[in-house]
Amino acid sequence: MRRIADELGIDEVYGGLLPHEKTEKLEALYLQKHEKKKLVFTGDGINDAPVLAMADVGIAMGALGSDAAIEAADVVLMTDEPSKLAAVIDIARFTRKIVWQNIVFILSVKAVFLVLGVFGMAAMWEAVFADVGVSVLAVLNTLRIIGKNQNTKCETARSIKMSIPTTAV
Repeated sequence: MRRIADELGIDEVYGGLLPHEKTEKLEALYLQKHEKKKLVFTGDGINDAPVLAMADVGIAMGALGSDAAIEAADVVLMTDEPSKLAAVIDIARFTRKIVWQNIVFILSVKAVFLVLGVFGMAAMWEAVFADVGVSVLAVLNTLRIIGKNQNTKCETARSIKMSIPTTAV
């Protein structure tokens, strides 16, 4: 457990807690945590569902985990291997980088054609063509994520499901 935490850059790890101790520990950690830090909880049982929902990021073990824990979690590891979290974090950081690249690129091209249009140097068909071209380039840039995913040590796309929680925490 400590080895995986070190690999992920996690400061503190607690294990072997009873259900009520998990809730108490999470509440205590919430009071101590810095505003920019994230509190992550990993669990697989039905008694973990409340704590998974309370945490900033809830991670459930999906292969043997209960339906309640899977429903309450933000991330579900379908193979019950916590070591795959390192790959998930790596791919998430790479994805964020590509999203920002796409946003900056798209807005820059739109701004250029807006200025050119104001001065009458760009026709409508040119602006539409540029918009479609930028969209295609953004999609092609995004496809790099698949290549990144295939280069990881594990088959993350097949073993991890990420979802947006349906309840507010």
